[in-house]
Amino acid sequence: MKRMILLLLLTMFCIVSQAAKIHKPWENGPLQVSANHRYLVHQNGQPFFWLGNTAWLMPERLNRDEVEYYLNREREQGYNVEQIQVLNAIPTFNIYGQPANDETFNFAKYTREGTYGYWDHLDYIVDMAETNGIYIAMDCIWGSQISKMDEKKASAYGKFLGERYKNKPNIIWMIGGDIMGDKGTACWDALARAIKKADGNHLMTFHPRGRTTSAWWYNDREWMDFNMFQSGHRRYGQRNGDGDYTIKDNTEEDNGRYVEMSQEKEPLRPVIDGEPSYEDIPQGLHDFSAPRWQDYDVRRYAYWAVLAGCFGHTYGHNSIMQFMRPGVLASFGAEKAWWDAMNDPGYLQMKYLKWLMLALPFTDGEADQSIIASANGERYDRVIALRGQDFLLVYNYSGKPVTIDLSKISGTSKNLWVMNPSDGSLTYQGETSDKTREWVTDGAYLRGSDRVLIAVDSHKNYIDKKATKLEERW
Repeated sequence: MKRMILLLLLTMFCIVSQAAKIHKPWENGPLQVSANHRYLVHQNGQPFFWLGNTAWLMPERLNRDEVEYYLNREREQGYNVEQIQVLNAIPTFNIYGQPANDETFNFAKYTREGTYGYWDHLDYIVDMAETNGIYIAMDCIWGSQISKMDEKKASAYGKFLGERYKNKPNIIWMIGGDIMGDKGTACWDALARAIKKADGNHLMTFHPRGRTTSAWWYNDREWMDFNMFQSGHRRYGQRNGDGDYTIKDNTEEDNGRYVEMSQEKEPLRPVIDGEPSYEDIPQGLHDFSAPRWQDYDVRRYAYWAVLAGCFGHTYGHNSIMQFMRPGVLASFGAEKAWWDAMNDPGYLQMKYLKWLMLALPFTDGEADQSIIASANGERYDRVIALRGQDFLLVYNYSGKPVTIDLSKISGTSKNLWVMNPSDGSLTYQGETSDKTREWVTDGAYLRGSDRVLIAVDSHKNYIDKKATKLEERW
């Protein structure tokens, strides 16, 4: 009997200890925009690196047990933001067959005592995410549905959402939803302002159409806290009727240009790529026989965006974003069950970017392509650089030799490392007092040869010289 009690106490202790290890970022205070208007930090100044995932259909497709499993796996892999659709249709139903709404947008009839309704299930998702230290970025209503709202309905919906979730610590608001910002403008404004009136605690952005940025339409809005762009799923030269988009030919994959376009606006706001090309989705989306984006592609989108000046990054997977499973009609040629997709290499590699940025005082950083002292390339040969006062990062996707200007940061000498973003491994390159350094990577040209050069003022100890892998940071 005593042995059974001891085992029970030991089990309980292990469970409590495990729960105690879960990092709750909001314990550092609410999220806010940094003093330099480029990043997100907590109220106490602690930097926040957004590592998101597009989990659009989680409220509709997952049951309670699956939500728990999914969010636990997300936490284990370092993801700290889940982008979800709250309403993707009128009406929207969850996996239990419970509707969220109807065309009247009268939510009282769908929040009845004694019924585990749609909104109860959404509450469960928010609470389970909180347990795992994860933010829920709520896209309130998908853009394709905005024509079914007017300003009055938008205001009522915003009031309902704001009042329901204002006291949850892990909410981020997303207006829009894969739509050009000049469509439904009055409704988006009404929705955003109603939420903000009810909830002054949480940050807000706008999720736009592919190959556009929210800064084009809403940068001056009082409700906008940070900008979001969707670099989209096209490959170079793949227009598919998008000739009216204001981007140059053969720049479709250059997501850094959306950072630049966003930061040209006043006032300056933080910016993030909220939807890049997904792992295992056909290039261009609609031709299922087309090549699919691979792990090296999603790595490239992530490092290009962050070193161009984004405050974080959102990953996506074709099967995870729609929670594909056998028996469910798939979109965009998805074939894998979502739980199998969580073993794909790109999904598992995103955490290394987060660990790298959190190892450095990255919120002091700014993109600076003058660090590339040699001629820079185009497309896959383009090298992207970011520097702080005493560190710099250079991402080389193709492996093309380049010359780096080390004098751009402090210190008469610098310590150098090369990081492999596919596994987070570090190789110390030694200390140098050279002002420039030719960098020749150790991989073959293109496809899987991407590397990050790290240079740090030798007086700083951000990274251990003996380290062979990045340290976990949450």
